[in-house]
This record gives sequence, structure tokens and C-alpha cells, in this order.
Amino acid sequence: MAGMRSADVVELLGRVPVFSTLVQGDLERIAELSVPRRFEPGEVVFREGDASDTCYVVREGHARAIREHGDGRTITLATFGPGDFFGELAMFEDELRSATVEAIEPIAVVAVLGPDMRRLMTEHPEISMRLVVALGRRLRETNERLSRQSFQTVQSRVAVALSSSDALEAGRRARAMASACWVWRLYQEPRGLTDLIPFARFDGGDPV
Repeated sequence: MAGMRSADVVELLGRVPVFSTLVQGDLERIAELSVPRRFEPGEVVFREGDASDTCYVVREGHARAIREHGDGRTITLATFGPGDFFGELAMFEDELRSATVEAIEPIAVVAVLGPDMRRLMTEHPEISMRLVVALGRRLRETNERLSRQSFQTVQSRVAVALSSSDALEAGRRARAMASACWVWRLYQEPRGLTDLIPFARFDGGDPV
């Protein structure tokens, strides 16, 4: 990868939670596909409604995901800093972007094209299997947090919500759940794939 040592890219990728189950060789293969990008403050990385063709890992700086309403209001959905991953649905399918992401300050990212990532997972299916495991674990963690919160008082829930500096954690949970569903849809196999993931249904019930 031009402009950044391969070892540094691998180390950065290894900090991404969704890649937590990948081995060194997997990370090195992804690093070979990556391209460095930079964005200036206020510059748009992608807009809501754009095709999802690239995913990004933040190396330096911060960006935010926003939604603009017809009345002119702008709502910040999540913020991203070093080690954070956004646009990850591009790894699995060419869906339209659900939000706009723009740089808050000068930001350096590592970009991976969705088609390149899908080709890599086709050539090395063990990578897709490991991603399913990681996303399944994150979905289980989300369900456990939601279960705990369901037993809290209204005051406790408000206190927890106010203790967050922004909507980053909520955004991460939602993206992990969405990604898990897409991986399941694309890579489900009839021969025992459910044994590899710590949940067995997407019908809204608790993981089993």
C-alpha cells in the first residue's frame, strides 16, 4: 500500500472489532487491497443514497455520519476516530448509503473497495466464515446489553444514554447487526454453518 507500510495497515486492521477473528494472513490479504485516502474538514466521504462501493478504516482524525432532514436540520448519528470502521456493508453488497459521512477535521483513512473484498472472500471462504463469527458475537453482545437495559428503570436508561459522549456506540451496534444479517444472507450454507455462529435466528428473539 503506497504511502503507508504494510505492517502498519495490518496493525490498523487488527484493531477493527469486525476483523477480530481474522488471522494474520487474512489481515495481510486485506491490507494488499487497501488504498490510502485523505479528506479535509467538511469534505464529504460519501452521501446518503450513494452506491456502497467502498469501506473505510480511520487512521487519523475524525469524521461523522449525519442525516439531513427536509426542514434543514442535520442530525449526527455517529462519530468515527482512529481504528473505527464505516461503510462496511460495501463488503457484502452494493446497497445505497443510509447516511452521509463527512470529515470533522483532516482525516486519513484506509479504503477497501467492496468488489475487491467480495472477491477475496470468494477466493478465501475461511475469511467470510471468520467474519460471520465476529459479527455473531457482536450481535449477541448487543442483545445482552438490550436485555439488561430492559430491566432498568426509566431514570437509569436516561442516565446511561446521557453518559455517552455521542451516538457512536448505538451506531456501532446497529451496523454490527446489519452486517451480520447481510453476511448470513450471502454466505449461509446448508451444512452446519449455524454451528459456527453464536446465534441461530434473526426473528427478533433472543440468541440461542
